Amino acid sequence: AKTKRSLKSALKVFSKSASAKSHSKAQSALDKAGKKGLLHKNKIARAKKQLAAKAKAAGVKQATAKKTVAKKATPVKNAVAKKAPAKKKTAAKKK
Repeated sequence: AKTKRSLKSALKVFSKSASAKSHSKAQSALDKAGKKGLLHKNKIARAKKQLAAKAKAAGVKQATAKKTVAKKATPVKNAVAKKAPAKKKTAAKKK
């Protein structure tokens, strides 16, 4: 019941005032509803497409999630050499 209620309220908020934040919340609510089996996945996809179209028409700029990814230090090569792969045993040919 809570998922359905939050989905409806998120969609209402977006329809009243389309903003990047409300668009994100509405899409998130749709995804949660789909994950819990409340709506069919195709219906959710269609609703998200319609939300995106409305947001674009309203001139909403998508807030891109900027994740700061720290560059990983290049791993130091191990001094130990890898073992050579085991040799395949061939059966002796009969003459």
